[in-house]
Amino acid sequence: MSRVGRPITIALDGPAGSGKSTVARAVADRLSLPHIDTGAMYRAVTLKAIEQGIGPHDGGELRALLDGTDIDLRDGKVFLDGRDVSVEVRGGPVTASVSHVAAHAPVRQWLVERQRRLAGERGGVVEGRDITTVVLPDADFKFFLTAAPRERARRRAAELAAEGVPASVDEVLVGIEARDRLDAGREVSPLRVAEGATVIDSTGMSVDDVVDEIVALTRG
Repeated sequence: MSRVGRPITIALDGPAGSGKSTVARAVADRLSLPHIDTGAMYRAVTLKAIEQGIGPHDGGELRALLDGTDIDLRDGKVFLDGRDVSVEVRGGPVTASVSHVAAHAPVRQWLVERQRRLAGERGGVVEGRDITTVVLPDADFKFFLTAAPRERARRRAAELAAEGVPASVDEVLVGIEARDRLDAGREVSPLRVAEGATVIDSTGMSVDDVVDEIVALTRG
C-alpha cells in the first residue's frame, strides 16, 4: 500500500491502555504494512538505563547513554544494540520508569529522528503518544485512540492475568491515571489530539470494530 510511489503512513496516538499496540498490529496486518511501535523504543532506552544503573530523572546521563546505542524494530521484535529485548522491555521496572525517561527532551529528540527515519524508509502503522503531533504530523492518516480510564485498566488487567501476573483493576487504574498525568503534563511533546486526527473512543468496542473503522477510513 503506497501513495505516489512512497510507502503510506498511518499515525496512531493514545493514552496508556487504549489498545494502540493491539489495534496497530491488526491494522498493519490487514493492510500488509509494517508496524512501528515507538513506545517500545522508549522502553528500550529505559531498559538500557536500568541495566547501567542510570536513574530515570538523570537527563545528562540518559543523553550520554544514547551515544553508541542502536534500537531497531523488526518482525514484531525489539532489538537493543543487536539484542532481542522484546520480553524485557515489557517488564515492571521498565513500565514504572518509561514515562519519566520519555519526558527528557534530548531522549525524545534522539528517538524522534530515528522514528521518522524508520517511517520514511518503510512506511507503516506508527503508534505512540506524539506521532500525530510531533513525529509524523503530515502522516497520510492520523488517529487518536482512547477509552474510559476504567475500561483501559480492565483491559490491561486482563492482559497481565494472561501473562500470569495477577493485578486488580483498581490497582492498574491507579497506575494508568498516574501515567495519564505524566504524559499530558510533560513539557516536551505532551499527549494531545492533533489537528485533523480522527478520535476513536473504543469504550465498549471490540478490537475488530476499531480495526474495521480505521481500515475503512484509510481505504476511503
